[in-house]
Amino acid sequence: MKVAVLGAGAWGTALAVAAAARNATVLWARSPAVAADLSRSRENAAYLPGVLLPEALHIEASFDAAVAHGAGDGLLLLATPMAGLRALLARLPATQPVLWLCKGFESGSGALGHEVARQERPEARCGVLSGPSFAKEVARGQPTALLVASADEALRAAAVAALHGDALRVYTSDDLVGVEVGGAVKNVLAIAVGILDGMAAAAPDVGPGLNARAALITRGLAEMTRLGVALGARTETFMGLSGLGDLVLTATGDLSRNRRVGLELARGRALATILAELGHVAEGVPTASTVLARAQALGVEMPVTAAVAAVLAGRLSPPDALSRLMARESRAEG
Repeated sequence: MKVAVLGAGAWGTALAVAAAARNATVLWARSPAVAADLSRSRENAAYLPGVLLPEALHIEASFDAAVAHGAGDGLLLLATPMAGLRALLARLPATQPVLWLCKGFESGSGALGHEVARQERPEARCGVLSGPSFAKEVARGQPTALLVASADEALRAAAVAALHGDALRVYTSDDLVGVEVGGAVKNVLAIAVGILDGMAAAAPDVGPGLNARAALITRGLAEMTRLGVALGARTETFMGLSGLGDLVLTATGDLSRNRRVGLELARGRALATILAELGHVAEGVPTASTVLARAQALGVEMPVTAAVAAVLAGRLSPPDALSRLMARESRAEG
């Protein structure tokens, strides 16, 4: 199959490397200078240092050429952050089937990826590729399971045909809403767990410990599910790869950018400094306030998300946020 990946960040590069093992694959880089450097060095030093780009992977500087490569019976993957999804969709042919890789709610509109796509290209078949995955491990060929979600069965089948293999298992779902909510909210919850773990490291005997981490992940999953169901998702989706699976990975894995933001916040560092040093997009940061606003509009209670949004905005310190969560009244778990 012909596969085109639009976006040469960490995740786009990793998927292009994985796809190139079995398919005629093109990776488009927005900057011609970056495309030339990737072609010459066969390494994405800025986002995936140490990972060799296979010779079979073609680096493309022309947007039109990359889109043409994945058009028709091919597979087109949009590897842009959520902030760039709308603009990228607007550049594509009106009926071109696409899958995007970004996870989050669009700032300003509060829209999920499928809602953005419905506004920009209402006639197109579309979906999302999600699940618990660090780009570096996928690029190295380490075992990973992903989930492709779309209402279009043929598009799901195309993604499986292109990407499913010995090291990369691709499951399918038609619950696009649930998969997108899980992928978005888990980034916010990962910041929360990072904050908690940072506080634990600072005071190992008297601060929050593993009990608190387990409680936070579990209650975070509960509020993620509440929001998803309110938006039309199925409850069982949040027990799968894009819910529980992605949450556990992002909240506890050392490669998680969102977790790292939380760890640094717990050390008292300024958010602007943390993000400048990170050098990559941590989607949970812009997503937190957007998720909270959408939940409040639906009457959905999300106390962990609210605490994260308050810490990011500088309205609460990490210890005060934890105290506020612990002071909440007891209730039935369900």
